[in-house]
Amino acid sequence: MKTAGIIGGSGYTGGELIRLLINHPKIELEFVYSRTKQNKLISDTHPDLLGSTILCFTNKINEQVEVVFLCLGHGKSFKFLEDNIFSDSTIIIDLSNDFRLKQDNTFKGRKFVYGLPEYKKENIKAANAISNPGCFATVIQLALLPLAKHRLLNSKVHVNATTGSTGAGAQFSSTKHFSWRNNNLSWYKPFAHQHLGEITETLSSLQNNETNLIFLPHRGDFTRGIFSTAYLEYKGTVKEAEKLYNDFYLDAPFTHISENEIDLKNVVNSNNCFIHLYKHENLLLITSVIDNLIKGASGQAVQNLNLMMGWNENLGLKLKSSIY
Repeated sequence: MKTAGIIGGSGYTGGELIRLLINHPKIELEFVYSRTKQNKLISDTHPDLLGSTILCFTNKINEQVEVVFLCLGHGKSFKFLEDNIFSDSTIIIDLSNDFRLKQDNTFKGRKFVYGLPEYKKENIKAANAISNPGCFATVIQLALLPLAKHRLLNSKVHVNATTGSTGAGAQFSSTKHFSWRNNNLSWYKPFAHQHLGEITETLSSLQNNETNLIFLPHRGDFTRGIFSTAYLEYKGTVKEAEKLYNDFYLDAPFTHISENEIDLKNVVNSNNCFIHLYKHENLLLITSVIDNLIKGASGQAVQNLNLMMGWNENLGLKLKSSIY
């Protein structure tokens, strides 16, 4: 058993991570740190955990804990690690965007490895610090990695992706109010979303040149999941593309290519990414779907931990999607 702690466990991502860790066969969740919820039962904030844990939030940390997950807002992980020192042997998995880019991935001698398992699994296995990818970054990169590997991203790549309200976090904002979000659809941060940097770095490293990605994110009137479509010029057939994708993801236990059309409910509440390919004239349409809180955040963080520990990659992550 490995001891683990969570920094910032009161939000949606933290709640999912708590659920995964208390059910993980090789993890003992020791503490969940929160400055705003200290001494309150975790199950009061996350009612689905009633009967699963009697832990309370705390404002104290164990600096010798074997694994620590940072579930803080973007820009806050760096500050927390400046103010709090963990053992050199403590594995750090950060779910914010503070260390994702190459220019930001070193902190006090630690190098944060970009934690997309389908990209560079061996680097993750050898790491002691992980920067977990963003949710949009995960679903878009998984849709395009096989093409980038074969240097086939040679035209503009147009991406539209719609995320649920949990992607915006648990704190209140006007665009998450039920009366605004329900029966509604809107775009936000057009062509300039913060995940574009990490996406471009990964794809360009495989493509060996700059990738021309045009990304338009949308807010959907549902709570969780991301439905993404990308299209670009492609000379081959659908069967050739399917073989390319199946070969690339042969050893990826959570990424699967479907010959049938896919929808969001195929993956919600699971750590899976499903991908479907469709050809129209000279364009290849790639549809990809994930649960933003699991494969797009907490599930992928646990997947990275499993790799670092030498455990089965799917340990504690055999989850059934909520298809009905």
